[in-house]
Amino acid sequence: MQRDAPFTLPHVLERAAQRFGEQAAIVEDARQLTFRQLESAVLQAGAAFLARGLSAGERVAIWAPNCAEWVIAALGALGCGAILVPLNTRLKGKEAAFILRRSRARFLLTVGEFLGTRYPELLADQELPDLEHLMVLGDGTGAARGESWQQFLAHGAAVGGDEVRARWQRVNGEDIADILFTSGTTGEPKGVLSTHEQNVRVFRTWSEVVQLRAGDRYLIVNPFFHSFGYKAGWLACLLQGATLYPLPMFDAARVLDVIEQAQINVLPGPPTLYQSLLVHPSLPRRQLGSLRLAVTGAASVPPVLITRMRRELGFASVLTAYGLTESTGVVTVCPHDADDETVATRCGVPIPGVEVRCVDAAGDSVAAGVAGEVLVRGYNVMRGYFEDPKATAQAIDAEGWLHTGDVGVLDERGYLRITDRIKDVFIVGGFNCYPAEIERQLCEHPAIAQVAVVGVPDERLGEVGKAYVVLRPGVQADAAELIAWARNNMANYKVPRHIAIVTALPMNASGKVQKFALREADAG
Repeated sequence: MQRDAPFTLPHVLERAAQRFGEQAAIVEDARQLTFRQLESAVLQAGAAFLARGLSAGERVAIWAPNCAEWVIAALGALGCGAILVPLNTRLKGKEAAFILRRSRARFLLTVGEFLGTRYPELLADQELPDLEHLMVLGDGTGAARGESWQQFLAHGAAVGGDEVRARWQRVNGEDIADILFTSGTTGEPKGVLSTHEQNVRVFRTWSEVVQLRAGDRYLIVNPFFHSFGYKAGWLACLLQGATLYPLPMFDAARVLDVIEQAQINVLPGPPTLYQSLLVHPSLPRRQLGSLRLAVTGAASVPPVLITRMRRELGFASVLTAYGLTESTGVVTVCPHDADDETVATRCGVPIPGVEVRCVDAAGDSVAAGVAGEVLVRGYNVMRGYFEDPKATAQAIDAEGWLHTGDVGVLDERGYLRITDRIKDVFIVGGFNCYPAEIERQLCEHPAIAQVAVVGVPDERLGEVGKAYVVLRPGVQADAAELIAWARNNMANYKVPRHIAIVTALPMNASGKVQKFALREADAG
């Protein structure tokens, strides 16, 4: 993108329609949208939002699995100057309602049902004073409330495309584009603010570094509510002219089918995605010669996995990367000339225009090869946490350095390796899990007096949660009962896979739980 071009998502769409025209933009089952058709669909969605009185700066939430309408709705709202608030499809009603209230979203787009969950019903008993419009993507099937996507679109019939395009032109690169909620160690999710220009610049750079090309067929299983699926996913496709193939969920057989049938070139994902493909019984008879590029991360990657991805899945390029929501999703990426050992044990080098250093407890930079907290500075650093200046000041210092809370090592070549997480975050199959949030939710169980959650190794998922629970006096409960309760009350990736009933938690003199002692006991 030219430096003098507007760095906004509606401009990216407009430019893609001009450049790539009749090329396929989105292919979903038997449905195909060209870039021009996508632009027309977004104009229609924008007209509907305007007809419903959407103002610049208002929040529009999307709580739905990957689909074409997710992209259309997001771009329709963003083009009106609204701020996108994606919701994790694994959230329960109480968790989703917290984010809807916190963001004061006036519009919510969801689905009637997905994997047995009826999303509108999850909100039926929640207080949502700001939510005025609930739209159900698809035909509205399974929804007892709200209106269907088509009914919503019909409201825009009286609004012309020129009026929508005029709103597009009023969107500025410095305007906030989205609020991605990420849970912190305080136990409550915080909304990360990213601008249009940050999103466009970061993922234009990311696309160039990983060598995403015009005409690539890009299979996106990574959820759109996450930076990996949204920004490194469909936004990158718009920027580069790649064709998006969205899948609502991961199923190894389905992924292999689409790779073969659509001749997929690009397939990013967490390590567990590739591990599942490698063990699928049909793999030996699959024709996967079209695969070229894999980008992974979010967990430690065994060197043998990189080798097998090249040899058995046929990837010419396998890259690893590191980022966090507060860095617009990207900090470092491995270059294409890195060897398998480097790709597996390092997260790459900083993308152009971004600085990384590791510091000790006093804030001084440490030498190459010495562990320290990872600090990041550059155009990718968030604008702050939504309406939370105190948390923002704690995360970003006066010199503009983002304190990630991750411990890492920079080697002599400038490659970064993440070694630990100060914030105790652990990653389950690519999803960040925050112990304080899980502990807070578990403490709502009437039998639990105290609980501490740590991440423990898991062969398939990389890590899973283990909860150490102290029961209330005179109350009986077993691990199976508590796990079943957790499954009914929180997203499944947060649910501890192991629960140990203990008489007391190890504490220091100030009454803080010593989680290192729990980890050591588990390792022993």
